[in-house]
Amino acid sequence: MFKGSMTASVTPFKNGAVDEESLRRLVEFQIENGTDGIIPCGTTGESATLSHDEHHRVVEIVIDAVGKRIPVIAGSGSNNTAEAIRLTKHAYEAGADGVLMLSPYYNRPTQEGIYRHFKAVAEEVPIPIIIYNVPSRTGSNVLPETLARLSVIDNIVGVKEATGDLKQISSIINLCGDDFSVLSGDDFTLLPILAIGGRGVISVASNVIPADMAALVDAFEAGDLAEARRLHYKMWPLMKALFYETNPIPLKAALALMGKIEYEYRLPMCPPSDENYEKLKKVMTSYGLI
Repeated sequence: MFKGSMTASVTPFKNGAVDEESLRRLVEFQIENGTDGIIPCGTTGESATLSHDEHHRVVEIVIDAVGKRIPVIAGSGSNNTAEAIRLTKHAYEAGADGVLMLSPYYNRPTQEGIYRHFKAVAEEVPIPIIIYNVPSRTGSNVLPETLARLSVIDNIVGVKEATGDLKQISSIINLCGDDFSVLSGDDFTLLPILAIGGRGVISVASNVIPADMAALVDAFEAGDLAEARRLHYKMWPLMKALFYETNPIPLKAALALMGKIEYEYRLPMCPPSDENYEKLKKVMTSYGLI
């Protein structure tokens, strides 16, 4: 079962290409600071702007750099079911421990279409699948009843829930049972999701503060709710700052300020406004990151 503090990793660029050296250093930074899993080629990894060859290569680099020390859950989502199968097969053959599959975007399938999409991939590739439900990006919501249908498929093992709707998330946990990992897909909701039975987070903020994010999960699991709350509110200003603009724009600026990656984007992503950049710097300075 996938659980704990897991990081949706950025894809660093240098001179327009994937920066392999920086990517490997980011992996080490995560492992050294207690992260429980790494997710390459998700939304935070700008998968939408990677070529197929780049997507494959980033997954392969991360698997190699991790060296089986923690799970690697490769992004393999698409609004084209055949393409999702192809990306998932590559992740399986490359040695990933699981995949994170975005619900089909733009074409906005019905709940039956969503069910058939994930079922088709699961039947084709024997790898654990975490469904990623983020209606703000996809234009459709994977409802609890659909997740309940999918949860009985052996290799569909969890959901990254980014609706922020605790009523919906409670329904998912209630309908899908203890063997189905419900993970926060929004850093703000990690603590409440843990409180209602969730298993952890696939995090943006843990790219820059992996130790604190992991410590929050550990504190909750140890029954130290006061410490979990303290960490939640300690991280709160930074979590907000990392969403001043569309993810991963502020995040890549933050990592560049920390000297971990080049300050480089790939269109249509671009640097943050000067105002938001200065606000981000203030929050990071206050946090002690720069």
